[in-house]
Amino acid sequence: MPRWWGRRIRDASSSVPEETTSSDGASEFLRRVRTIELRARRLVDDLFLGQYHAVFRGRGIEFDELRPYVNGDDVRSIDWKSYARTGQPLVRRYREDRDLTVLFAVDVSASQSVGAAERSKASLAAELCAVFALAAIRNNDRAGLLLFASRPERYLRPAGGSVHVLRLVREVLSAKPSTCGTNLTAALKYLMGVQRRRATLFVISDFLTEDYARALRAASHRFDIIAVRIREALDEELPAAGLVRLVDAEGGATYEVDSDDEAVRAAYAARVCAIDAERKRLFGELGIEEIAIVTGEDYVGTLLDFFRRRARAVA
Repeated sequence: MPRWWGRRIRDASSSVPEETTSSDGASEFLRRVRTIELRARRLVDDLFLGQYHAVFRGRGIEFDELRPYVNGDDVRSIDWKSYARTGQPLVRRYREDRDLTVLFAVDVSASQSVGAAERSKASLAAELCAVFALAAIRNNDRAGLLLFASRPERYLRPAGGSVHVLRLVREVLSAKPSTCGTNLTAALKYLMGVQRRRATLFVISDFLTEDYARALRAASHRFDIIAVRIREALDEELPAAGLVRLVDAEGGATYEVDSDDEAVRAAYAARVCAIDAERKRLFGELGIEEIAIVTGEDYVGTLLDFFRRRARAVA
């Protein structure tokens, strides 16, 4: 589906994101990265760290060591094969394997950087990546990143450390894809090719695209997929603003429409509703949970609700 942006017809062609015209773009960019990092650290430390550890676990429980049996130990934990060899009762100890890999597939198509909202979907995606990646790294997990548009654009292998989190944020904020469209199928196929082991996958997009059901089914067998849907109001409803010029941010086509016409607005909303209904049906079939984020609204409560739901599901 085309993703639109536009203004009153007299001003549509002059709309350029403010950040690209700043005379001090480099320092402004670094300030944005630092601001996102600091906000993410506060959220993780104050709210999300314990919830993350509770709901995202590693591959399971692994054998750690044998130790001598002491009074009070559960006799069921005695390793009888070792006892037969040595004559000494030894207890098997296990530990949770926290070697979890978290991947972020972030939509950086042209529609993510334009729109009517004060804050772009791309900027919000970078902050959400920072929050989840920082929580992962604080739990000694690894985080990796795939930026995609019409094709996979940039891949960072999973790694740990706070420096790596900053790199993830910088990559999302500074993304300059060579293509404009959205191809979620290509992104999922790429990740299945480079990530052979099971991982948790956050797919961050507005999901105003289609024809990815087959790839998503295949990916759901390898990844624990969480969909993070970022939208702004204009994505779902065309406001009554008179005669406007709409530009397809991904295809480049330009249309002049009368947004005061109720039939035009109804057709716009119906198309989005049809795409959403099919996505919800597919996610329900595959057991994929969706986090719905809206630009301009506080997402903290939404993320806390997500963690609570996950905690109940894994309990």
